This record gives sequence, C-alpha cells and structure tokens, in this order.
Amino acid sequence: MDPLFDFTGKVALVTGGSRGLGRAMALALAERGADLIVASRKQEACDAVADEARALGRKALAIACHAGRWDQIEALVDRAYADFGRVDILINNAGMSPIAPSSAATEERLIDSVLALNFKGPFRLSALIGSRMAAGDGGTIINISSLGALRPTPEIAAYAGAKAALNALTIAHAAEFAPKVRVNALLPGSFRTDVAAHWPADKEANTPAFLGRFGEPEEIVTAALYLASPHSGFTTGSIIRVDGGRP
Repeated sequence: MDPLFDFTGKVALVTGGSRGLGRAMALALAERGADLIVASRKQEACDAVADEARALGRKALAIACHAGRWDQIEALVDRAYADFGRVDILINNAGMSPIAPSSAATEERLIDSVLALNFKGPFRLSALIGSRMAAGDGGTIINISSLGALRPTPEIAAYAGAKAALNALTIAHAAEFAPKVRVNALLPGSFRTDVAAHWPADKEANTPAFLGRFGEPEEIVTAALYLASPHSGFTTGSIIRVDGGRP
C-alpha cells in the first residue's frame, strides 16, 4: 500500500456513489483500504458498488437515500454510525444539473430540486457528520462542486448558483469544524460519465479546455485521494479545479 494513500481502517461515506465520479472515488478508497458506505437513490445500484468493495476485502454498506431530503439524510447518518461507529471521510458527490431554456421559463419546483440536492443536502449531511467528527477523532469532508460555479452560463444558472453556494459552505464549514476536520471542494469540468452520453455530439470537440477533451472518471481520483489523505493535513477551505484547464 502506498503510504501516502493508505486508508486502512478508515470509513468513507460517498453520496451519489453508485455511478460516475462517485463510484470512481468510492472504489479508489476501497482499493486502498477504506471500508465503504455507498449512498444513492437506487438500492440495487448501491448494492453493486458495495459488492465490488466487499470483493476487495472491505466492509461495505449500501443505503438507498435521496441526498436532498433531510429525513433520509438523518436516517443515513444514524445507520452509518450504528454499523461502523464513525465516518472518517465524507464525499458529498450527489447532484443534478438540469438544463433550462431560460430563467423566465424555469419552474419553482426545479429550483427547489436543484438547491435541495446540490446545496441543502450537503449542508445537512456535513453538519451532522462534521459536528461528530469535530467532537471525536476528526476527519475530512470533500464537496464535489462544479466548474459551473465559477463559469456560469444561462442554461445552468440554477445549478451554478447552487454549486457556488456549496463553495461558500465549504469555507464556512472549514472554519466551523476546525481544527480536527478539514473541508475542501473539488470543481470538476466535463467528464466522460453516463451523464455525458446525453450531451450534444460535438460538445467534446468544441471544448475550450486546454487539454482539448473530456476527463475520464479515474482522473478525479488522485485529487480526491489527496484531500482524503492525512498527508494533505494543511489543506482546508480550498476550492480545487479539475477541469482540463478551462479558461
């Protein structure tokens, strides 16, 4: 095991952990020794990732949870602590990024859904787990934000605003839960996940990213491992872009 990325004996909870970037980060932690709690809306999808973690010799718990609903978040936290006794690494990855035709045509229920999943949910989950970390042996929280928070466009105005709020929350919680808990955010650009299959066919060819392509899910892994590792112990309240060099 690489001593920089050895998570043996640690417990990681990843929301939206059944696919895409969440799955890549969850399994990367399991491959390096962490026991795993996988949460997303579909139980079957969570079970599949938990089975992969168990095949690596890890303990794993799969929990169906809508990460934008506080009652389900509280049940998730209660179950995680009942089964494992603690959470050392929390990755707030669950999110949604719907496209709107215009601000005037955006419905209130869409705004509510976007804010709930991208901001209110991480707020509550970090509050519940971060306060327990701060009262105990500490830990690290990684919020998966978006480049859209820094480069907003009209069609994703609601999503960009929610992720900008998540960036602000990252800094606020870094201050609130210090010094035992570190809180940071990753800002992915365009990655080749299942979501990308619904994007326009020429989107990648026209990307302004310096690298001229989309990222692969595994290319966010090292950034997440860095923030999860105690070897990044002097990094907190940071907003780190992983976007291929977007101008």
